[in-house]
Amino acid sequence: MRNANVITCLCDCRQVAGYLFLHQKLIIIKKLKKQTMKLFKIFTTLALCLMAAGSFAQFEGAKEVYKSPKLGTEIPKHKVVAILPFNTSIVYKRPPKNYDADAHKAEEKSLSTSLQSSMYTFLLRKGGDYSCSFQDVERTNAVLKQAGVYDKLDEITQDSLCKILKVDAAIKCKYVYEKTASEGAAIAKTVLFGSLGSKTGSGGLTMQVYNGNDGDLLWRFYKAMNDDVFSSSDELIERMMRKVARNFPYSK
Repeated sequence: MRNANVITCLCDCRQVAGYLFLHQKLIIIKKLKKQTMKLFKIFTTLALCLMAAGSFAQFEGAKEVYKSPKLGTEIPKHKVVAILPFNTSIVYKRPPKNYDADAHKAEEKSLSTSLQSSMYTFLLRKGGDYSCSFQDVERTNAVLKQAGVYDKLDEITQDSLCKILKVDAAIKCKYVYEKTASEGAAIAKTVLFGSLGSKTGSGGLTMQVYNGNDGDLLWRFYKAMNDDVFSSSDELIERMMRKVARNFPYSK
């Protein structure tokens, strides 16, 4: 009887051990599945970020630079340079509901002075890197308004504008911006897909330097620019000027 009990006990112990082994095995398999899913999510997120970064870099990689043969002789003569209000144009890939023409014009006008101010701030902050000084944009705009030409910049020659402002050269910029998504939709996409969904528009920024004596174009820089839901005029100018830095004619 004792031997039979011992055998029965051993069999029970083996069964318990077998159950415990299977239980531990199941726990390990579940943990491995969770870790595998986490790794899959991480790699998927990284892949999406790389795709977004690649497309962003490809779009923003387009740039064009023009230099006049007179650039090297005229630039050293410039002591004070004015930054004119930006010529801004906002278009929609698909017009929004309740579109308001007056509000649209006001938005373009606000963007014009905002970009102008951001560029002046950037150049002022790095003033020691340039061979000239830049006229305060508030003074520039005030003088243009006093002369009655603030809203007629495209109707006046560049040398005439420089004489009105009493500067040696003028920086004239144009920003064309196409909105492809609303900010609300872009924020929702950003939450779901990260930076891949944050783009709200795209466009191009052209920067030109005109000589004050004769109004000739001395230098022109064009850059394709992306814009996302969290971009500001300062960030836009910062990105552009980083690209301009190597080519900017007033850099020492």
